Amino acid sequence: MFAERVLSGMRPTGSLHLGHYHGVLKNWIKLQHEYPCLFFVADWHALTTQYDDPQGIEKATWDMIIDWLAAGVDPEKATLFIQSQVPEHAELHLLCSMMTPLGWLERVPTYKDQQEKMSGKDLTTYGFLGYPLLMSADILIYRADKVPVGEDQIPHVEFTRELARRFNHMYGREPGFEEKAKEAVARLGSKNKRSFEHLRTRFQQDGDKEAVAKGRALLAELPQLSADDRERLLGYLEGTGKTILVEPGYLLTEASKMPGLDGQKMSKSYNNTITLREDAASVTQKIKRMPTDTQRVRRTDPGEPDRCPVWQLHQVYSDAECKGWVQKGCRSAGIGCIECKQPVIDGILREQAPMQERAQKYLDQPALVRDIIAEGNRKAGVLARETMRDVRAAMGLNYA
Repeated sequence: MFAERVLSGMRPTGSLHLGHYHGVLKNWIKLQHEYPCLFFVADWHALTTQYDDPQGIEKATWDMIIDWLAAGVDPEKATLFIQSQVPEHAELHLLCSMMTPLGWLERVPTYKDQQEKMSGKDLTTYGFLGYPLLMSADILIYRADKVPVGEDQIPHVEFTRELARRFNHMYGREPGFEEKAKEAVARLGSKNKRSFEHLRTRFQQDGDKEAVAKGRALLAELPQLSADDRERLLGYLEGTGKTILVEPGYLLTEASKMPGLDGQKMSKSYNNTITLREDAASVTQKIKRMPTDTQRVRRTDPGEPDRCPVWQLHQVYSDAECKGWVQKGCRSAGIGCIECKQPVIDGILREQAPMQERAQKYLDQPALVRDIIAEGNRKAGVLARETMRDVRAAMGLNYA
């Protein structure tokens, strides 16, 4: 059996904004206290669309990592690394490409969607077509069983599950698998043998998925089983083979509720962001310049918070008392828009203060960041090599 493990990555886009913090990083910080976590910079993924202009990737990578650390991602609790510095990602991607049907890649929902959104860029490349497979290799190389994703990314996890299942079915059957599995069943003892065979029949003949869960639970209660027999029996139960690549599950994360300065989703493409480490003067100026209720022309005109982008920021940064003050003051013209914006400014600066403080240490001593990533690359490499040892052996590429 494999250990619980969370994996998540981000493309290097440079300095991160508050939308990244509320949409991804706060969740990472929570997860690092609950599971062994690996968080990586997906620099190869950046090349799938930025292949013709890669010069900024390295700087963007270091800027982004400092933001991770500033936000509270703890290298003592999570492994931080750079994808391209663990070459086993590429090897697993290559080997999986040998047995991945082309149709699987073409039906990934984001494939055509991204081509339409980036119509000005030539994306008729194998790298772009194959990026879901590279994403799967990123997950499978660490045998990660938990991947935090938004709803739009669930198809990528399902793709990865199908890929792992196909790989295990094709390559997980060691010579004499059936005979060895039956011998392992015989060693269960008469009562457990009958239960196991009944559950196997229920799943393989009737498609009863509950039988798989019960079969797994039965085997988990038998500590006398060897690790090899346990793997064989799990494969025999499900009609696959020995588990070489782990089928991941997903941890569904809520979409970021962080609005941008114009009321749309905060995004660099909309030019409506506030970065995690933006200085106080810039934050103050940006919030003061935010548009408000367009129907409130004069200070004495009553307004409607639901029409105002600033009100959306109050949903993130203000408590119930402050929000009540805004609702009453805006609708009665008791407060002006500048007054209404001040609690938002205060809330953002309060949130940023510990980030600025944590970041300063790494800005003053860049070698600290390099050391963290070097150690993370090393730890990730150990796990990746363990997986590739089993993958190579299963595919007949173990020449030792």
